[in-house]
Amino acid sequence: MVVRFFPSDEERSDRRRSDRSGASGRSEHGARPGARPAGAAPIAYLPGAEPSAKSRAAAAAVQAVADADAAADAPESGDAALERVREKAGRRALNVSTHQLARRGMSRWELQQVLRKRGVEDEVAEAELDRLESVGLLDDDALAVSLVYAARARKGQGRQAIERELRRRHIDDDAISAALADFDEEAQVDQAIELAIKRVGQLRDLDDATAERRLFGYLHRRGYPTEVVCIAVGDAMRTRH
Repeated sequence: MVVRFFPSDEERSDRRRSDRSGASGRSEHGARPGARPAGAAPIAYLPGAEPSAKSRAAAAAVQAVADADAAADAPESGDAALERVREKAGRRALNVSTHQLARRGMSRWELQQVLRKRGVEDEVAEAELDRLESVGLLDDDALAVSLVYAARARKGQGRQAIERELRRRHIDDDAISAALADFDEEAQVDQAIELAIKRVGQLRDLDDATAERRLFGYLHRRGYPTEVVCIAVGDAMRTRH
């Protein structure tokens, strides 16, 4: 059995003043959902009439839901809003970077330009670039080695052309030097001669002067210096006779 003591005149007066105040967060009846009316006397239970553990648990669950709703409706603090914006920007940078690196290898500078064009702020972009480098997904040294190998093996390019390409992609000097360390003068000559001999076989219908001129242009376009081209063309032309 529950015994409720009625409020005194003074408590009734306080309650009327509270109702007139129209405080935010109250229902159309003037009270928060699940809350006891302002000024109501505390509930007293006769001996043996306290609510059961099940009843108390149910009441606690209802109160927890009410508290969660109140927290969700509460205005977001400035720090929380700023953190949410930063997290969103970080996810944006991650998505752009992952997509770009899945397509092809990129230098740090190249990916930085892409992030900037996509509207990612420099501070966020730098953090993402540092993260990618820390996990090995962005590595200018490894990229330089890969580009040198591809340029030599598949394109037959000389040192000058390869170096121009690496600089165009803003790979630093130390990485370029390390990647080209084994591409010395002798290696360039050997590669140029091999290319020239293969090429001269396709020029059988041309006279010697025209074939020689074509070979010079072919090797120059691939970035071989003049002295290397002269050696390679001379060796290739001798194979015609």
